[in-house]
Amino acid sequence: MSAIAELAEERVVEGVYAVARKRRLRTRGGAPYLALELVDASGRIEARVWHDVELLDPRFDEGDAVRVLGRVERFRDRLQVDVRTLEPAPEADPVALAPALRRDADELDGFLEFLAGEIVHPGLRATVARFLDDRELRRLFRTLPATPEGHHGYAGGLLEHTVGVATICRETAQLHPRLRADLLLAAAIVHDVGRTLELLPGPVFAQTAEGKLLGHVHLGLRLVEGRAAALEPEARTELLHAIGAHHDARASRTAEAAVLYHANQLDAVAATRPVPE
Repeated sequence: MSAIAELAEERVVEGVYAVARKRRLRTRGGAPYLALELVDASGRIEARVWHDVELLDPRFDEGDAVRVLGRVERFRDRLQVDVRTLEPAPEADPVALAPALRRDADELDGFLEFLAGEIVHPGLRATVARFLDDRELRRLFRTLPATPEGHHGYAGGLLEHTVGVATICRETAQLHPRLRADLLLAAAIVHDVGRTLELLPGPVFAQTAEGKLLGHVHLGLRLVEGRAAALEPEARTELLHAIGAHHDARASRTAEAAVLYHANQLDAVAATRPVPE
């Protein structure tokens, strides 16, 4: 069996993978082919089915587990699998084949609880606790990405990104005591909670119907508003504002909202920008 992370150019590929993306396209000459993205727990790779397209196409759908035999080639400086044969693998669980985080999820969960424990403000502390005490939500943090295509785009990426952003915010508040640390830390911990309503489990991490129409920021605001009813109005408004502006620097009207925006960007860049070997 060939793990995707171990694939190399000119190597024969034989393994079971999940189909994260599937498109039927045509070559310049008009011949049909299938453009796939195959994934397993170790990573993802593009793949192409050039032959027997009419025979193979009906056998599987996006999100299915498939058994693949092919060869790794280099195309435009990227590795790609030339699929020779492909068949369904009903014995495999496609969700288990979704790309997974490399860090220990239990350790990240512990960090998240530590960060939440740093919040002193009773209302903000209680609001965050309502999320961390939700077992289903905690499970989703460990199984969903922070973004379906982009930074932390793997199962557990939502948990890893949340811990990263909250840690940056905590350290920033210690460097700048004028910041309201409790507000900033609470907003960081729940800033992406809307992903739990926006996305479905891997390997596709497709959007839900709500997610397509409303997006994770709006869904997150609804979730927080519903669990912050006991929070005093001013603090609730500040918390919702920081969450609502975490993708739009120009919308930030408070220092805490601006810091959350930049912490979110910094963690995303640090996770994706290439570094020298």
